[in-house]
Amino acid sequence: MKRWIVMFGVVGMLVGCASTPDEQKPADIEDRQPSVAATTPPATKKAPATPTEPTVRAVPTDTIGKDPLKDPANILSRRSVYFDYDQFVVKEEFKPVVAAHAKYLASHKAARATIQGNTDERGSREYNLALGQKRADAVKQMMVLLGAPASQIETVSFGEEKPRGQGSTEQAYAENRRADIVHQGE
Repeated sequence: MKRWIVMFGVVGMLVGCASTPDEQKPADIEDRQPSVAATTPPATKKAPATPTEPTVRAVPTDTIGKDPLKDPANILSRRSVYFDYDQFVVKEEFKPVVAAHAKYLASHKAARATIQGNTDERGSREYNLALGQKRADAVKQMMVLLGAPASQIETVSFGEEKPRGQGSTEQAYAENRRADIVHQGE
């Protein structure tokens, strides 16, 4: 029985696909060769610049003579990703920074980066080391998802051991809840 069903199915497909010569008509041919006038911009006009997203743009060193990682005008000079209290989710405002560093690593295969997770002084030493690692790993995961090779990124947690802000104020705590992106050779 199955054999008959399969045979009828195959025959039905062949009959449905068959066409007569009357049904086929040659396709119109379109000349897609651009004319010289269409490809050459007029001498008096400049070609329009393509829009770029300046917050994610990573400029190679050889194009401007500066190292983009050290150019204060380049987003790559921003290295810290700050977190809310007891959190390890990258905030929306720092996603362009992470994306720029991911793009840089993806386009520079010899480059390497270490992401250093940090916390404020509240919490036990063990808890802060674990939270710092989660923060570093969250930044790495986002960079990898954005195209950076995982083999070019290392993570480490310093917990509360490398504070940027001194004291026990909310401002000092906020400065210490961060992950720092450090490129090789810095």
